[in-house]
Amino acid sequence: MKMQARNVAVSLGFFIFIAILLASCGNIEGKKSKQDTRAQEATKVEIPAPEDSDLSFKDKSGNIVTLSSLKGKVVFINFWATWCPPCIHEMPSINELKHSFKDSDNIEFLLVDVDNKIEKSTAFMEENDYDLPVFVPASIIPSSFLGGAIPTTVILDKNGEMVARLEDGRDYTHPQIIKGLNELVAK
Repeated sequence: MKMQARNVAVSLGFFIFIAILLASCGNIEGKKSKQDTRAQEATKVEIPAPEDSDLSFKDKSGNIVTLSSLKGKVVFINFWATWCPPCIHEMPSINELKHSFKDSDNIEFLLVDVDNKIEKSTAFMEENDYDLPVFVPASIIPSSFLGGAIPTTVILDKNGEMVARLEDGRDYTHPQIIKGLNELVAK
């Protein structure tokens, strides 16, 4: 019984010691001099976030495509990966959608492999007989385009403005999607 009480007292004392130690460590920031703070602020470098128009993608040949170079066209960007079942499931409908616009020079399709494995994703397209242009990111993709879920499709109008951001797999041959893209292309 005395041993248990002693163990509880030692444990409680150790806990209080740790709590005081942690609390005092948290106050170190408050004790810095103004000179230290100014020195830290002077060494901070702000890196501006990339603008949407500065986004760039690289194809298998190493050619870079920027979104700013595609202004004047509707841009269909699909972020995907070869290991993603919903991505794979929607590929036939994206392929069919692209073929429905084959006579239009006013729409571009970019299928962006988020894993940066262009050889693997290109081989996937060839094995499945898809006629879809594969790219990998050549710049940082802002969360307004890719928020962490794939597949994600982004559609830009001819001014480069985002008009749709669609997460999860879907059927891109749906009449509403085709109608919406036709309206954007015709504008």
